[in-house]
Amino acid sequence: MADGGDRQTPSNRSLIRFTGKISNSRSETPAEKNVDWIACHDTLTELPNRRFLDSVCAQAMTDQREEAYAVFSIDLDGFKKVNDLLGHDHGDAVLKTVAQRLSSLFPREHVFRLGGDEFVVLARRTGNPDLAVLANRIVTVIGKPFTFNGVAVDLGASVGFALFPENGDDLSQVIRHSDCAMYVAKKQGRNLVKPFVPSMQDELAKRIRMEANLRAAIRKAEIVPYYQPLVDLKTNRIIGFEALARWKTASGEFIPPNEFIPVAEEAGLIVELTDQLLRHACTDALSWPSEIVLSFNLSPIQLSDRLLGLRILKIWGDVGLPAHRVELEVTESAIIQDAVTARIVLDDLVNAGVGIALDDFGTGYSSLSQLSNYRFDKIKIDRSFVSSFETDDKQDKVIRAIIALGVGLGVTITAEGIEEESQLQRLQDLGCDIGQGYLLGRPAPAEKLATGQASARILQRG
Repeated sequence: MADGGDRQTPSNRSLIRFTGKISNSRSETPAEKNVDWIACHDTLTELPNRRFLDSVCAQAMTDQREEAYAVFSIDLDGFKKVNDLLGHDHGDAVLKTVAQRLSSLFPREHVFRLGGDEFVVLARRTGNPDLAVLANRIVTVIGKPFTFNGVAVDLGASVGFALFPENGDDLSQVIRHSDCAMYVAKKQGRNLVKPFVPSMQDELAKRIRMEANLRAAIRKAEIVPYYQPLVDLKTNRIIGFEALARWKTASGEFIPPNEFIPVAEEAGLIVELTDQLLRHACTDALSWPSEIVLSFNLSPIQLSDRLLGLRILKIWGDVGLPAHRVELEVTESAIIQDAVTARIVLDDLVNAGVGIALDDFGTGYSSLSQLSNYRFDKIKIDRSFVSSFETDDKQDKVIRAIIALGVGLGVTITAEGIEEESQLQRLQDLGCDIGQGYLLGRPAPAEKLATGQASARILQRG
């Protein structure tokens, strides 16, 4: 398997290797040859396209030679952000550069662009090459810094690979398996490499079923907000409710949010789902007392969308809920992913009168820098600290420090995950402002909310 040597351009290499076209008895004109080339190549990168790959697979089925191949499926990490923030011209430049880098890494092999930011390398195996090393070399090559018109572009790659004939009876099947491995790599993080193993098929099939069911659930508006109370620990009164997505299937089964939310993000459904849930929650909040606030979580992916603020403001306008009655929760990791766009979106919302809460404080990155760079109204102490601070002296000191920080900055502090009476009492003694957790109230559908009764129970405890 070659990974160096004389370089050929993508177009020349493809023309030399293409043998899947059916020849006519007469000689072809230059125009006909050009049409045939266009049909089998991606015009942007000049790499062979999916039609060309299909012809190679068909030819492999009739080829009597028993050649061994490695198939690498490659998906770019961060490409959508390039298009969204810098425009499609920069995106096209990135794709052409990736094509050139892959062609240089595999000068004697097939490199395909299948569409979007998806590439496939079909490489013959000779000897016993270390395919994991080569796959990681793909990640390294693609991850080299890009600079276009003075703008630096951060890009990565998720790579899966499979072997022919070990991982399938035909080449098309092996390509599907390498794509399956790539999906697993992409799901687990950025710049990862995964070899195909048979168990991945079950995971992929489950994911495909989940996505199909999720699309249907969104279309039927089956995913609805449940509401968990936010309690003022000084007055023991409910001051708001956090909306939490709940999906109950027709069979009565609840699908956990940590299963369907990532699928919604990966499948591009999170915008539609969030808009639907926010509109529903805002409509419910209209029936609450005017002093009760609606708290709503934003997905990290959405803070990379510059139109997010406009969509949210439109929903409030349509429903008629005042902006000051809404609090949006964002995580530190969401801000880190795209700091420039996050600042624009959050500033627009703050200027509209919306409260912003920093969720899961202490579990993300650069916490103090986030507090100094953004205008937050509330800090939420992650439940992982609350669960153990009574018996762990270090956790106790962390909570003390966060509460003191809130006092110094004039920011309200909320503690999540309160499940024990002793936790509640300790947090009240430390001066924590707001509490949330099963002890104070479990998430419930709108029709079962009774703010007066809930407040009475908490007052009795006090």
